[in-house]
Amino acid sequence: MSTQEFQVNYEKKGLPSTWLRNGLIFLVLGIGLSAAAYFIEPQRALINGVVAYMFVFGCGIASLFLIALEYIVGAVWSVPFRRISEFLAALLFIAPVLALPAFFNFHQVFHWSAPEAASDAILKAKAPYLNVSFFVIRFIGIFIISWLFYFFIIRNSRKQDVSREQFLTKRNITLSGAFIPVFAILISIMSLDWLMSLEPHWFSTIFCVYYFAGSLLAAIAALTFIVVSLNERGYLIKGLTEDHYYSLGGLMFAFTNFWAYIAFSQFLLIWYANLPEENFWFINRMNDTWSYISVGLIVLKFVMPYALLASQPSKMNPGRLKLAAFWILGAQYYDLFWLAIPNYYKTGPALHWTDFGFPLLAIGVIMTVFCIVARGKNLVPIGDPKLKRSMDFHL
Repeated sequence: MSTQEFQVNYEKKGLPSTWLRNGLIFLVLGIGLSAAAYFIEPQRALINGVVAYMFVFGCGIASLFLIALEYIVGAVWSVPFRRISEFLAALLFIAPVLALPAFFNFHQVFHWSAPEAASDAILKAKAPYLNVSFFVIRFIGIFIISWLFYFFIIRNSRKQDVSREQFLTKRNITLSGAFIPVFAILISIMSLDWLMSLEPHWFSTIFCVYYFAGSLLAAIAALTFIVVSLNERGYLIKGLTEDHYYSLGGLMFAFTNFWAYIAFSQFLLIWYANLPEENFWFINRMNDTWSYISVGLIVLKFVMPYALLASQPSKMNPGRLKLAAFWILGAQYYDLFWLAIPNYYKTGPALHWTDFGFPLLAIGVIMTVFCIVARGKNLVPIGDPKLKRSMDFHL
């Protein structure tokens, strides 16, 4: 179907059948390997489950943030891609399922909840915040609030496909203005609860920004990979230009540098102050084989994406964009693994075969959810009044 009002050439198609099939294959493989990991290395599997959960949650809530950001700043170039972020934001509904194993083994995952923590002076001081009841309340509250914003923003966007009403855009601008500060609180609480509290004796005032930077970068990478792949196959609006691609590549490049700045700032301040309550966290990641993983993080998440996206032509090249996006998604998972696992395995091999089922599970969840949510829907917000202007976008 096409829209004469906006004079854009869009034909509604279903997603390639191989996408859902491949997603289900990854999902089944991930579930099988992860289940085996819970039997063989239950403690390590639980922490890997937290990594997979935080990866999926981060992609979901950061995708909703991208939607809100487009509305609040009045962006034009990203309108043809917004529906892709809307589908990815639906990950917020499946993410809590990935957190269930940790809830059923709470004391094994969160040491601050164990009875012996009552004799620890530091944990006792943090008890008003770090306690099981308040933790569960925060968890439930985060998802209820996220789901409500998702429901109203996405409903208005999809209704506009039929009604073409301008007031629906105005409603979403208002909702987005309310969501942006709420998002900052929600993602900060989740990163504190599910990553930083894995080592409850550690202090860092920039950790929440660190997780935000990585999650937003992953959401942009997922958006870029899907957009380029669909556009190459003719599933999006015909007429997208290199300028649209350049904007996606520029965002990935910018947030790669932003993440590196935050990561280096956190390391530099802790290294320079050299306080025992802070530096032990990095020392644990510089011992034994973890030192190689730490160096690998610099290479995988900064050096390689930077090299892939540094030049102007690379930001317009579809193949380079897909490679960079795929690389960044893998690097984000690697980063979360580096944040979580050394808290429990400070010595010995950094990697174990039981680790590899969980990234497959996360990939399978993302692909399957995306395909199911997108089924039967327009891949482009054809009723958005800015769509025609977006097709005329030039840098």
